[in-house]
Amino acid sequence: MPARFSVAMCTYNGARFVAEQLASVAAQTRPPDELVVCDDRSADETRELVGEFAARAPFPVRLSVNERNLGSTRNFGRAISLCSGDLIALSDQDDVWHPEKLEKLEARFAARPSVGLVFTDAELVDERLRPAGRRLWESIGFGPRERRLVRRGRALDVLLPGWSVTGATMAFRAGFRDLVLDIPEDLALIHDGWIALMVAAVSEIDFIAEPLIKYRQHPRQQVGAPPERRRAPRRGLEGVAVAARRANSYDELIRVAERAPACPPASCAARPPC
Repeated sequence: MPARFSVAMCTYNGARFVAEQLASVAAQTRPPDELVVCDDRSADETRELVGEFAARAPFPVRLSVNERNLGSTRNFGRAISLCSGDLIALSDQDDVWHPEKLEKLEARFAARPSVGLVFTDAELVDERLRPAGRRLWESIGFGPRERRLVRRGRALDVLLPGWSVTGATMAFRAGFRDLVLDIPEDLALIHDGWIALMVAAVSEIDFIAEPLIKYRQHPRQQVGAPPERRRAPRRGLEGVAVAARRANSYDELIRVAERAPACPPASCAARPPC
């Protein structure tokens, strides 16, 4: 039986760009089986735009409005919890997906049943979707050496510093939902870094080395790409130390590591069948 694919989108005062992102989800060559939108009490026309889209979308769209403002991390956690599919792709409100994004993600999961999470590169664009002339992985330093580490099963060496996986490019198997929820708010990692780290601790992860979204850079986004290309961090524990000096304290990285499941991918009981 084919996998069911859910898209979990979070919105908050996104009326300026959300219609373009919704249109790109509707234009997928492999349409989602459902779109779950959690709105964090927008004060603009975001909810109305989502409602208009839902009325004409060729797939079910469920709009849920939070009773109070939760912030992006908890809002993504809520959206994920409401998804019913076998695969869950995360969506920001201000990007534009390439039409084949879900199709290629699904094909990678089907080809590699042992993989729990897949992420892709992204094309950096400005507010008007004009190309910035560089890609996301180039900007964050996810280069050939980091890719080899992931391919060799050493994803944690790359992911612990929290730079490599952007939520808007990510999809994961729903069987890992209980593992990643609730997403903590007391760590330096936001939702995407946490999800990638938790899944990588108990499962293989994979990537598609091509840009499958237009990652819009604008002043109001919560997190964007670095303005310049970062030099790739060193490997292993030395890389963690470099990351700690650059972004987090050693204590912070230890707190993250302590929360990661401590079982190997090949035998972890937390690995769900999917």
